[in-house]
Amino acid sequence: MSAREAATDVEIRLAQPDDVHAISAIYAWHVLNGRASFEETPPSIDEMRERMKKVNDHGLPWLVALYRGVVVGYCYASPYRPRPAYRYTVEESIYLDTTMTGHGIGSALLGRLIEICEQGPWRQMLAVVGDGHNNPGSLNLHKKMGFEIAGQLRSVGYKLGDWRDTLIMQRPLNDGDWTLPE
Repeated sequence: MSAREAATDVEIRLAQPDDVHAISAIYAWHVLNGRASFEETPPSIDEMRERMKKVNDHGLPWLVALYRGVVVGYCYASPYRPRPAYRYTVEESIYLDTTMTGHGIGSALLGRLIEICEQGPWRQMLAVVGDGHNNPGSLNLHKKMGFEIAGQLRSVGYKLGDWRDTLIMQRPLNDGDWTLPE
């Protein structure tokens, strides 16, 4: 599939309850084999359904990418932290079916997530990139979408026999910190 084919054959939409099985399967692969997730046991379908509900209960988007009608990726925004002073900051997460990387699907998903979040009151979007410098696909995607590295946490995770770093990346939403929130 070329990037051009992906652009015409990919639909980005809000996740529906029936998408939970495909979302869980994509995430399970990353938990068991990937560098991004620091979980070691894939969550159950019910747990993933609950995670989706929590995101929606906060009025934040959970999106899926469909290629020819099949869910091939997802992303969502969640509150960064629960304390009130963080209320204008969200954290995003994005996962793709590993057979669908490099076709612009991640850019389409994350771009749409940013657009939706800029319609709300949020001013900063963070990405916690698992195993950051050893995860070039995610690192490059986030840079392409305007994120900058804000910090690195060294060896904070141990998974699959290896210490893992995280990169904290950040991009402004709306007016960022150039103006005060309403």
